Amino acid sequence: MKLKKLLRIPDYKYDTKTLLKWLWRAWRGNQLQAVLNASIGLLSVGVSLAQVWAVKHAIDVASGTLDGSIYLSVAIIAIFILCDFGLNISGIWIKNILGIKAQNKMQQRILDRILHSQWRGRESHHSGDVLNRLEFDVNNVVTFLTETIPNTLSVIAMFFGAFIYLFSMDKFLAVIVIAIFPMFLAVSKIYVGQMRRLTRKVRDSDSKVQSVLQETIQHRMLIKTLESDDVMVDRLENTQSELRQNVVKRTKFNLFSNLIVNFGFAFGYLFAFLWAALRMSMHTLSFGGMTAFLQLVNKIQTPARSLTKLVPDFVSVFTAVERLMELEEDPLEEQGEPIEMKSPCGIKFENVSYGYTDKDGNVIDNLCFDFTPGSCTAILGETGAGKTTLVRIILALLQPQSGSVYIYNNVECQPLSPCHRCNLVYVPQGNTLMSGTIRDNLRLGKLNATDEEIQDALHKSCADFVEELPDGLNTLCSEQGGGLSEGQAQRIAIARSLLRDRSIMLFDEATSALDPDTERQLLHNILSCHDKTVIFITHRQAVMNYCDQTLKIEKI
Repeated sequence: MKLKKLLRIPDYKYDTKTLLKWLWRAWRGNQLQAVLNASIGLLSVGVSLAQVWAVKHAIDVASGTLDGSIYLSVAIIAIFILCDFGLNISGIWIKNILGIKAQNKMQQRILDRILHSQWRGRESHHSGDVLNRLEFDVNNVVTFLTETIPNTLSVIAMFFGAFIYLFSMDKFLAVIVIAIFPMFLAVSKIYVGQMRRLTRKVRDSDSKVQSVLQETIQHRMLIKTLESDDVMVDRLENTQSELRQNVVKRTKFNLFSNLIVNFGFAFGYLFAFLWAALRMSMHTLSFGGMTAFLQLVNKIQTPARSLTKLVPDFVSVFTAVERLMELEEDPLEEQGEPIEMKSPCGIKFENVSYGYTDKDGNVIDNLCFDFTPGSCTAILGETGAGKTTLVRIILALLQPQSGSVYIYNNVECQPLSPCHRCNLVYVPQGNTLMSGTIRDNLRLGKLNATDEEIQDALHKSCADFVEELPDGLNTLCSEQGGGLSEGQAQRIAIARSLLRDRSIMLFDEATSALDPDTERQLLHNILSCHDKTVIFITHRQAVMNYCDQTLKIEKI
């Protein structure tokens, strides 16, 4: 315990047993690649040891120690070399083809878990950090499960195979060569704890660098207008400096550890060479035998070196698993089949309260309101009054801490849950288009939408300008709808919501970038049928004029 404190080895959020259970569950989805890699590795061990015998046999035949054909002996060596080539090619093929598939599957699984978890309104991880974990940590785990562990089996097989072969030739030398291992095992626990701490610092620093890069690229127009280019470059330099410092600390520790281990291996090899030379000088060992001795010592020490490298691999993968498990900490929201209710539907609040933290208190307090079926409501309130929180509760992203929210029609009334989200459509404020074509963006509202349905939705949302674009619906948008004006992007987002065609429509400042005439025409198109329950978060008088009721939220 004192040594752990001296080396500043912290207690970890997850113990080794928990991390191994997570790895086991992940491995079960990648068994095929792991088994194939293990099989190829074991075959390679057999071929490698057979090559040792073949080289020894050829040398002894050439030196006259054994009778036989030198041509046949060399031909046997050639066959084993070709087998080794074939196994190497197979290993590379499996790594590249199945490896990327395994990585994609794990990324999909974790992303799906994130998307289905409860949304707390305040993200605990920066998006750049999440992307860093989904890319680098997932790759680390997949490589460990599908390559490192299977390769370790072949390394162990090579170690024991070479040891048994050497033991059959010289028992004393075989025991001396592996005498370093007890010392290695004695210090490995200390090494693991310190290396895990240093590796976690490096990975967290790397995530910070990616977060700064992502935010800077995302908001470069704002940065340019504020003339803060140098500030952001300096911020990047500071985070990169922190990363470099942590890498230097980890590298120093790793080099010192490797120096000690490599000194032991070097001593073992020199002793083996001296012992073999002495036996050969006393004519108790042939030249071919000495060659085999040195090859076998190398084939014992090479796997042994690989096994020492397995410790850093375990440290690295434990850090990666810990970071991925943190992404899965939020509990899943209510799961189940979508519950679609007959249109039109309403939303009723009964004494609803919600607060993000005890310290800040409630954002919404004892709210009672009825968004009746077929009504059009304007939600008003100053910044910070709780309008965004109200939207999140209506969308079942947040659950009331007290009170109840119901979704109802003229037939039934049910407590609102994520399963009822299929009855709502939401147009958030700002530019919410994704990279891809306009058609791709629109079909997020309805995957099987026909061109006729798309054209109708565009017309209702006053987005007929799309037809006049050179590529029409196939016009490419860059990130966040780049290439379109804010007003154009808003109208396409509204058309996407019309394609979804749900009973309750929620617009959060969705017409803020439109000119008055376009706004009036769009509102007329949306509200003329009176077959939807429409909710506007707005400050605009033109929108309020179309609403038949108003909910004003006061700041607490």
